[in-house]
Amino acid sequence: MNHIELFAGCGGLSLGLESAGFELLMANELSPMASETFAYNFFGKDLSGKDAQSFSPSQPNAKWLRSRYERTQLAQRLREDPRAYPKMDELGWSDISGPESLKGSLVVGSIVELNRFLENKPEIVSALKSGFGAGEVDLVSGGPPCQSFSMAGMREYSNSRNVLPMEFAKFVGLVNPRMALLENVTGILRPFSVDGEKKHAWFEVAKAFVEQGYVPLCLHVNAKYAGVAQNRPRFLMMLFRQKDVYKQVLASVKSEQEHDLLASSGEFFKLAKSNPSLQYSPECLTCFDVANERHLPLFCNSFLAPLVAHAGEKVAGKKKPYTVTEAIGDLKNEPDSKSGYWMELEASLAPHIAERPMENHDYRYNRDRVQRRFRIYQILQQIGKRRTQKEVQAVLAQVASTISDECAQDLCAHPFVGEDGEEVRFNTHDKDALVAYLARHDTKKQTQKALDPTSPAPAALSIPDDACHYEELRTLTVREMARIQSFPDNFAFRSKVTTGGQMRKFEVPQYTQVGNAVPPLLGRAIGRVFADLLGRLGKAEVQHVKDVCALDAQVAEAA
Repeated sequence: MNHIELFAGCGGLSLGLESAGFELLMANELSPMASETFAYNFFGKDLSGKDAQSFSPSQPNAKWLRSRYERTQLAQRLREDPRAYPKMDELGWSDISGPESLKGSLVVGSIVELNRFLENKPEIVSALKSGFGAGEVDLVSGGPPCQSFSMAGMREYSNSRNVLPMEFAKFVGLVNPRMALLENVTGILRPFSVDGEKKHAWFEVAKAFVEQGYVPLCLHVNAKYAGVAQNRPRFLMMLFRQKDVYKQVLASVKSEQEHDLLASSGEFFKLAKSNPSLQYSPECLTCFDVANERHLPLFCNSFLAPLVAHAGEKVAGKKKPYTVTEAIGDLKNEPDSKSGYWMELEASLAPHIAERPMENHDYRYNRDRVQRRFRIYQILQQIGKRRTQKEVQAVLAQVASTISDECAQDLCAHPFVGEDGEEVRFNTHDKDALVAYLARHDTKKQTQKALDPTSPAPAALSIPDDACHYEELRTLTVREMARIQSFPDNFAFRSKVTTGGQMRKFEVPQYTQVGNAVPPLLGRAIGRVFADLLGRLGKAEVQHVKDVCALDAQVAEAA
């Protein structure tokens, strides 16, 4: 099985797909910083180190579509602002010479310019469509940047980044794979208000793929049910080439649930094909939601089952979601035995990356005042009451100057940290002192919290300021965030650790690379779904499917 990866980032989805038996034909990523990590892990190229000056056009590597700098100026390329990449009709340097220069490589550049490039290079499009001689492309996958769709982001319907899913569809139309996958934040499902009208971005994206000849199956999933130690809801759009693949998959259904999943998508294809201006209505296209009790059996009893292998909190007989402690507890305490989560990463993902010592586990410095605030977050997490949390956050945000007696009683049961690092306790008879202490630790960062060691990590976890450790008074390391996201310990992150100010607009440092990635275990579950479907087309080898099942059995036994 083979795939092309768009919006590849540091390679989380690529790693998951590779572990499920997919071979990378080509990848594309805009950020040179994320590309440095991708090249290091998948090609063994240290672009800022020993391989900075060596470059062979015939070997898989990070290859720039267009740059202001020559290949000999690789250090400048790795810090280049992607917004300033030369367009195809402007002067610049390119590493792309012909079809063979793309094979197995990561193309660094804009998907918009990549599509423009391909539209004028029929010989390269032909090579891609044939899978570089493999017959054809099985899967095109990727997650377009989602800041303007995210509920925690800008929520701008007209934002220029919102055209990227449409560019994804255009690429799929050019390459004509058997199947495709678009991954995104769940905010894409929330309607935008534009001039008094509601616009449904996901519905418009689905219609764009229909225009290219693909039938969409829309899903609302959660990475924690695929084995990731993070409560991370995601939107998935699975796409099937209508003229042949969709019909074959529909004919292969093994249960009533599988038929129900696929049949409604086929009806939507007919509607949208005959009426390109089709307006959204709930009856037109269903997004099957793993959180919906009526939809959950469709996941459990179909080819989507790998996406709910850890839905034990909802389905009897399934494994439970992994917790923060299971994900990162050994990084602090170094116990004699590792958790089932670590063993699953080591067994299923680590073999696909070169063996190397664990990196990216350096602690970041936090000022004393910040550490004391982290202790406040830990106390709020231990109390676990929404009302108490809101009252304290109001004081920290300087929008309130007092708290209720109930809130004070909750807080006074826990020790705080004093100015000199000593333990400090308050009593309910001196509530003013407690409030004054809280007010001295005011902050504008209202989304910060301490991790709950007994649950999966929260979805918002992409920069150091998002959360602090559940026991220690510090932010998480890059490695701890990577573990939570299900990256194995031998997956190393390159480039800057973090960034700030105006540089945030285009730099993608290590923390952001982790936070933006598709969790590899979710990618593996997605890969197993597509492997099942491709197997029904006669593409996937039966022996490989057996091997994957045997490995999963070994992992389960070890856990």
